Amino acid sequence: MLEENYTGNGKVLLLAGGGRIYTDLAARFVRSERRLEDIAASPYSRQIVKNILSSGHRAALEFDFFLFGVEGYSRVTETQLVRKRLASYLIKSGRAELNGKRRFSVVYPREVAEFSASVTLPDGGTATLSGRELADLTRQWYAAGLEAGLPEENLRYLKPQATEFKAIIGMNAHALLDWFAIRCCRNAQHEIRDLAWKMLRLCRQAAPDLFEGAGPNCVQLGYCPENGLQNARCKGRIITKDEALTVLRQNGQLKNPPRENEFEQE
Repeated sequence: MLEENYTGNGKVLLLAGGGRIYTDLAARFVRSERRLEDIAASPYSRQIVKNILSSGHRAALEFDFFLFGVEGYSRVTETQLVRKRLASYLIKSGRAELNGKRRFSVVYPREVAEFSASVTLPDGGTATLSGRELADLTRQWYAAGLEAGLPEENLRYLKPQATEFKAIIGMNAHALLDWFAIRCCRNAQHEIRDLAWKMLRLCRQAAPDLFEGAGPNCVQLGYCPENGLQNARCKGRIITKDEALTVLRQNGQLKNPPRENEFEQE
């Protein structure tokens, strides 16, 4: 039987991260002249963390690491997820032989599951199939392949992108802020945006000092860097980068950029 779920119902658990924050400790090692033992024994400083975030020098954030468990998302989202290189991923294998015990689970938008279309069969006949029926035909074909003794690592080639994936994801706070800036944006595909916002809410609860100002680019920067590609729902509500630069020039707050050779040594 086909096991199906709909996009937006994925589950995210924070497995590790938060509690003791190490960003302030890492920053002290860079600037302090005290002995290492004294630095390590220093009490936590929320102000140091705030200073790092406001300055934009985020290297110290890479010493706070967060681990998430994820399930109920599709392979479509997995493909987008792993484009973030500054992260660690351990994804449930689709290659291991489970002797037919592997669940055939799919995750897709409800409208795709219910949409029906007429298709031409190899014998020249036609049939009307919904997305749900198409996915179930793939499940039946997969099960027949298992019974015929075909290896799962070969059968999986015809699994749909709607197939569910499970993963453990590890990212440091710096990488997470960068990832939230892109994937929490309304221009992000809706399923990975759902994943990003669920991860962000967990991070805010676990380490509010690190993620208080986290979110899409417009939240972190104060303007939308998408310019002409800005999401239609944001137009007129969130100023774009080009619009912000125009305002600064009109107010005389933005000087001409330095000439190419202005800082060259004589």
